[in-house]
Amino acid sequence: MDKLEKVELMDKILNEFEDLRNSQTSVLKKISKIEADNINLGVSLLEKKLPEMWSNVNSNLELVTALEEEFQAHRDKYYTDNNIKALEDEQ
Repeated sequence: MDKLEKVELMDKILNEFEDLRNSQTSVLKKISKIEADNINLGVSLLEKKLPEMWSNVNSNLELVTALEEEFQAHRDKYYTDNNIKALEDEQ
């Protein structure tokens, strides 16, 4: 795999991280909606379990976001260190 292909694959992974982050955010919104709807129902099972579920998903979102940021920095360093801009300009 050449250097340009590696950067393309890294970019693909970054897009997947963005999708994953957006999915986790969507799950948090859905859990919050269920919590809001349950205010009218008052089902204790949901009152007990939903905050734990929300907390777990939120923790995962934080991990995904942190890893995405670290991987972006790794990709940017690779891009700079290997003068990928010059390789792209050659094509």
